[in-house]
Amino acid sequence: MADTVTPAAATEDAPPAFPGAVEPARERTVRSLGIGIHVAEWGDPDAEPVLLCHGFWDHVRSFALLAPLLARRYRVVAMDARGHGDSGWAGAYSWTTWVTDIVHVLRDLGRPALLVGHSMSGGQTTDAARAAAELVRKLVNIDGFGPPPEDPQRPAKLAELTRYLNYRRRLGRQRDWNPYPSLDDLVRRRREQNPRLSEEWLRYFLFWGARRDAAGWRWKSDPQMAAGAGPWRPDWIGPGFATLRMPLLAVVGSEADTWGPLPERILAERLRHAPQLERATVAGAGHFVHIEQPAATARVIEDFFAA
Repeated sequence: MADTVTPAAATEDAPPAFPGAVEPARERTVRSLGIGIHVAEWGDPDAEPVLLCHGFWDHVRSFALLAPLLARRYRVVAMDARGHGDSGWAGAYSWTTWVTDIVHVLRDLGRPALLVGHSMSGGQTTDAARAAAELVRKLVNIDGFGPPPEDPQRPAKLAELTRYLNYRRRLGRQRDWNPYPSLDDLVRRRREQNPRLSEEWLRYFLFWGARRDAAGWRWKSDPQMAAGAGPWRPDWIGPGFATLRMPLLAVVGSEADTWGPLPERILAERLRHAPQLERATVAGAGHFVHIEQPAATARVIEDFFAA
């Protein structure tokens, strides 16, 4: 990786502000499987902990609007998944190691926690709660219920695995991202994928999700993650909910978006396996429910935690 300067030291501009976004009160590192996991906190350190886990390509400041609202009552902890944000990079990425990192951060909290996952981490927090039920009092999954069922015409698993390994091999030659000339160029690129998110929010979010060096602005996330965690089957998702031993709140937005929500018939079929299920739909939000409607999302989560 090239020599970098921290965002605060960059001369292009100061850290952008965004209404309602609050910087963490504390930051630290938790070691997990040889990787440093960056952890940020808001609220009273003696209050009951809530652990927030972000989606693919995101980082802890995706919760900069939700966390301070929950921190009125809770110790709110957010973690950068390995390969994301300010956590360490790995030689390769697997679903199991991401789940294990969540369990290690839960253990580091010192008492059972309330657990929240968005998108990719919705699935990973579900698996972490299954693996370490004694560490999780309640679970919230925000639009992290997997992709639609596989196309029956897709190639056989061996061919799919071959494509995955070939892609991993090609990515192995890319050790960093190509630079963008400016932060605004990063904003435009990300907004192509997430058109519901405003340029103002993305400028705040991506300032902390990128680093600046002599060549320009580069994503902090590891390009090796583009290969994903390997082939898997969406029809494994529903039965995975069956062994949850704590209440689950399933949250989606009311608006169709690039990444969700799933059609109701698919979502209902997967969620029917959960023994203790509550559901909530947040009006006026797409996939990034906690960013588009943070106050409404906080109310839904707090009501579930308090019940």
